[in-house]
Amino acid sequence: MARLIDGKAIAAEVVGKVKDAAETLKAKSGTVPGLAVVIVGDDPASHTYVAAKGRRAKECGFHSVQITLSAETTQVELEKVVAGLNEDPAIHGVLVQLPLPKHLDEFPVIQMIRPEKDVDGLSVVNAGKLAIGDFRTGLISCTPAGSMVLVRRVHGDDLSGLNAVVVGRSNLFGKPMGQLLLAANATVTMAHSRTADLAGICRKADILVAATGRAEMVKGDWVKPGATVIDVGITRVPAPERGEGKTRLLGDVAFDEAEKVAGAITPVPGGVGPMTITMLMANTVIAAYRASGLEAPSF
Repeated sequence: MARLIDGKAIAAEVVGKVKDAAETLKAKSGTVPGLAVVIVGDDPASHTYVAAKGRRAKECGFHSVQITLSAETTQVELEKVVAGLNEDPAIHGVLVQLPLPKHLDEFPVIQMIRPEKDVDGLSVVNAGKLAIGDFRTGLISCTPAGSMVLVRRVHGDDLSGLNAVVVGRSNLFGKPMGQLLLAANATVTMAHSRTADLAGICRKADILVAATGRAEMVKGDWVKPGATVIDVGITRVPAPERGEGKTRLLGDVAFDEAEKVAGAITPVPGGVGPMTITMLMANTVIAAYRASGLEAPSF
């Protein structure tokens, strides 16, 4: 049976480091890391995520700001809010909760966040810095960054000689994850829905990262014996056995099958998920250190 990679426990360790770094920064420079989250409309899932981010920011000792805008907010009004946060010296991280209501264009909004405050790591500037390996001034998208923390817990910092396969090529996760694995010296294959013999490609992976958005697409016989499996997917499906109207969460990997073959595997829930908000906090501390002219900690 595979070793379970406990995302909750590892996230708690990283949060501890973030708290310590925030206290050190305040002692050295008087600066308190500031995180502002902008949410538009009343999508219940988005409000749940934003509330969780606010709680974690306060837990880390941050200056935490939530700006809630009505669903009727115009593009100009939203961009004015972001522009104000760009100019606010007490705010080191700016995050606009996605998805936005359909009448708003998210791309220009995300791109107008100053790259040094783009703690979601979604600007083309930060994507470009990642592509050229600039970890000194760039900020890395949170879910790939968190997934790499989990990979390093199993394999260490140097992945030389290891084959990594990323299934999924999204700008939000797949592409940056591939760049991070490559930067750590893994030999990386980017696979996707149009890859020929996808199962065969996956079987060659020492590190298999699944980010397809399709529940249990990756079967146990796709996994190389002893491989590390990072399951980024999360799909809510009906669970009538738990009672009427009940649901459960599934990952992109058929966990019960893969667990018997893999060397280490992330569960869903409790694997990659807890790392995402945690790395948002880490990015905010990093941004605050840089704004204060101090060398930023690494997580």
